[in-house]
Amino acid sequence: MNSRIDDTGKTKGQGEIHADPFSVSIRRAGTGDAAVLSAISCRTFIETFGHMYPAEDLDDFLRTNYAVAECERLLADPHYAAWLVECGGQAVGHALAGPCGLPHPDVQSGDGELKRLYLLASAQNGGCGARLFRDVLAWLEAGGPRRIWISVWSGNLGAQRFYARFGFAKVAEYEFPVGRQRDHEFMFRRDATTVLGTDDAHR
Repeated sequence: MNSRIDDTGKTKGQGEIHADPFSVSIRRAGTGDAAVLSAISCRTFIETFGHMYPAEDLDDFLRTNYAVAECERLLADPHYAAWLVECGGQAVGHALAGPCGLPHPDVQSGDGELKRLYLLASAQNGGCGARLFRDVLAWLEAGGPRRIWISVWSGNLGAQRFYARFGFAKVAEYEFPVGRQRDHEFMFRRDATTVLGTDDAHR
């Protein structure tokens, strides 16, 4: 699993929720939210990156990573935590965090990782991304400062700038599989610290 903040700048389409930042709420997802988490995970990934992959590869990736059963497994595991961003009673974004699973030799057993953070285009540019990320960081560091990792698509410059404002820096590159396709990914890392970013101006 990887994290790719949605920074596409897509035009809002008909029928989408145009989220007012003052009406958006963020909450921890519970075990009963698996279907909602699965649906918003698929929707945000397709909106952001769906055009990059053949249909077969995209479907295989979504079934493997975002199926309801997989979301149920993650929500039942105390080592993981997920959040839902909601507006008007509907999910417009989500995040997932847990133990670091990135293929880097410096990863240690106590390291955390932001696995995913996505917002629909209609929910961007209102500060929701920074609010959501701060909640994730607070959970990851609830037991004290720790090293945190993030995987970012190499083409998502906005996300890279966003994470840099929170003290993360690029430390490695690798290939991330989506079906038969291999994407060029960057690994970002922040060592144990209490410094948090103050904005999400790229959204």
